[in-house]
This record gives sequence, C-alpha cells and structure tokens, in this order.
Amino acid sequence: MEKPLTEHIQPGEPPLDLAAYERTGGYEALRDALRSMEPREVTRIVEDSKLRGRGGAGFFTGMKWSFVPMGENAPREKYFVCNADEMEPGTFKDRYLMECNPHLLLEGMILGAFAIQAPTGYIFLRAEYHKSEEVLAHAIREAREAGFLGKNILDSGFDHDIHLHTSAGRYICGEETALLNALEGRRAIPRAKPPFPPVVGLWGKPTIVNNVETLCNIPPIVRNGADWFKGLGLSEEAGTKLYGVSGRVNRPGMWELPLGTPLREIIEEHAGGMREGYRFRGVIPGGASTDFLVEEHLDLPMDFASVQKAGSRLGTGTMIVLDDRTCPVGMVLNLERFFARESCGWCTPCRDGLPWVEKILEDIERGGGREDDLGLLQEHSKFLGPGRTFCAFAPGAVEPLQSALKYFEEDFRRHFDGKGCPYHPQPAAAR
Repeated sequence: MEKPLTEHIQPGEPPLDLAAYERTGGYEALRDALRSMEPREVTRIVEDSKLRGRGGAGFFTGMKWSFVPMGENAPREKYFVCNADEMEPGTFKDRYLMECNPHLLLEGMILGAFAIQAPTGYIFLRAEYHKSEEVLAHAIREAREAGFLGKNILDSGFDHDIHLHTSAGRYICGEETALLNALEGRRAIPRAKPPFPPVVGLWGKPTIVNNVETLCNIPPIVRNGADWFKGLGLSEEAGTKLYGVSGRVNRPGMWELPLGTPLREIIEEHAGGMREGYRFRGVIPGGASTDFLVEEHLDLPMDFASVQKAGSRLGTGTMIVLDDRTCPVGMVLNLERFFARESCGWCTPCRDGLPWVEKILEDIERGGGREDDLGLLQEHSKFLGPGRTFCAFAPGAVEPLQSALKYFEEDFRRHFDGKGCPYHPQPAAAR
C-alpha cells in the first residue's frame, strides 16, 4: 500500500532535513514544474487528481486554485497561505507532518504558489506548536540557502518566499477569512462572502488558503500524475487520508490509509479495538464539530460522500471514540463548553446561543434538568444551524449536540429520572 504522506517518516527519528528529503525524491516535482510546465498545467493536474481539502470542508483543491485571476490583467501581488492552526479538538495530523517531514509541506506550498503565480507565502501556525515552529523555521532556512525559496528559484524566473507566522490562537482561525484577518493583525472574525479569498483575500489581493495535509499531497501528485493519485482511494474519491483515533481503544494513534477505508477496520484493526471492559457506543468521525456515528455505521467507508450520506462529515478524519462508561451528555457538554468559549462573538446566535446550550447541559449533568430541556436543545440545534449564523462555526458546534439528542436520548432521560449523571452519581448532599 502506497503512503505518499508518511512513507519516509520513521517514528522516533529526527525530522527529514533537506539532504534526506532530496534523497527521497524531494523537490523533483518542483524542478520539473519550473523547468517544463506552465502554471495552469500544475493547477490542471491538481484539478484532475480530484484532491479534496483535508482541513475539514473537503472542497476540491484544484478548483479552488482555478478561481485565482491569472494573466496580464491579474493583480501582480498574490498570496499563498498554509493553515497550520489545527485547533480542532481530537486532531493532531498536521503537527505530525510538520514535525516529521517539513520540506514536503514547503514543496507543496511552492508548487501551489507557482500555479497561481504568488510571490509571497505564509504558514499560519498554532502558537502552542513550539516544536513545529522550530522544525519549520529550520527547513525554511535550508530551502532558502539551497535556492528553493527567494528570487529566481532554480533560475526559472519565478520568485517566492515563505514566512512563518505564529498565531495568537483561536479556533475561529480555522475559518479562512478569520485567519486572513488575524494575519493582517486585525480581530479574528469571518468576512462576508462573496468576494471569496481567491479573488479578494489577504490585504485585498488574490489569496489561496490550504491545509497542511492538503499541501503535502501536491508534490507526489505533480510527480506521479493525477491518475496515480486517483488510484490510491478505495472509492470514487482519490488519494490517501491520515486517520486518527483517540479514546478508550487499545492503540490510539494515526495511520495513512486509502480514502474510503471502512470505519470498522480503522477502529478494530489499526486502533486495536476497544480496551478490555469497554464497549463501543459511538464516534465523532472528523474532530469535535462533526455528528456522531454509531454501531450501525461501523461498515461505512470513511470518505467524504459516504460519511455525509450517513448524516455526518468526514472533517479532519481524526476520530473521538465514545465508550459505554463515558456519559454522552458530559462529553457533549465538554465540547459545547469549548465552542462557547471559542466563539468570536461576531453574531448573536453564536455568541449568546452557545453559552445557553452549555448552561442547559450543565444543569442536566448536575441533576437540575427538566424534560423541557430536550425541546430547548433541539431548538438551539435548529437556530444555530446552517444559514442562520454569519459563518459555519455555530452549525459545526451543534453537530455533536444534535446527533447526541438523536442517538442518546435515553441517556438524557436517565439524567432527568435520576436527578443527575448516572455515570458519575453524586451523594444527595452534593447535588
């Protein structure tokens, strides 16, 4: 099985430096592109490959690049931005790539920048990723010294440099326009769309924002071709995916597998199944802002279309497993508390609605819940849903809530009947 993202990564070994990366064929795709390809050809290969964004939304990468104005009348200043903020709870895949094979990311960025003719690139890095910052800064210096960054790269006439920006850190920066505002030194809030960043982005200029894992796919696609990439998936969707599993499984971790690998295989074979004494109840498949999947979904192919059809989203592909000894109400409360804190506060439904959701769940968990609370939570799931808020933050935030109400309603009712959490009962005096 081919693993273009991780095949040269050895766990426990130092990150690949420039020499080691070149020995694996690194920067050959960039050399070929600069030597014999036009920018639009690079975009066309990525379009033909059917690569979908690996940051959560799953938008087609090549199509996104094709929206950037090109030609003589296009703005001369353009920007290529890597979203390395990775604030989604349960997600740790991008950090692994940055800390183990940083030049793969840099080559992907340079190829993308060449495709849209952007002279300037930024890596927007989560502030807590101290090791990633150190590794990336060193790799950028190596790339500059070797002539892969800077003026007239490899005597091609193409100029491009990459700057590392450590963010102040907010979940909302996963939304690309909020990220661009933060990069400009302004408050991290989403922008009204349209216009979209490929036309009006950073400082009002055409800008592409892609995720780390997405960009790490670009060099092997350019080197091996679109058909090769499409042949890696198990379904109609292309490529491999970094799948992660956390929770009470025997081997929590992350694996590069063909896109469309069944959920059961990921949990039972790669993650080693549930720990002794624990039973599987459900899983959040793509980070905290996705709907639960349950036992009936275990044979579901983990690709974008299949997971969406089942009522959830593939998201980042990094799963949080719910077991039979963990309270689903408490788990959802923990997630909604995070989302209430991380709301940028720009629109009223999100700013005020999520704290209300948190408060209702707290009351239920502590034994003060009432039957009416189920209806209130259902209403909040609707009022914070798609099309009712300024951006997709709140709709994502209520996905675990709405699916918990669907699949675990009996657990909510047990809290009402027992005047508190049945998983963690408290003495009457403590209630």
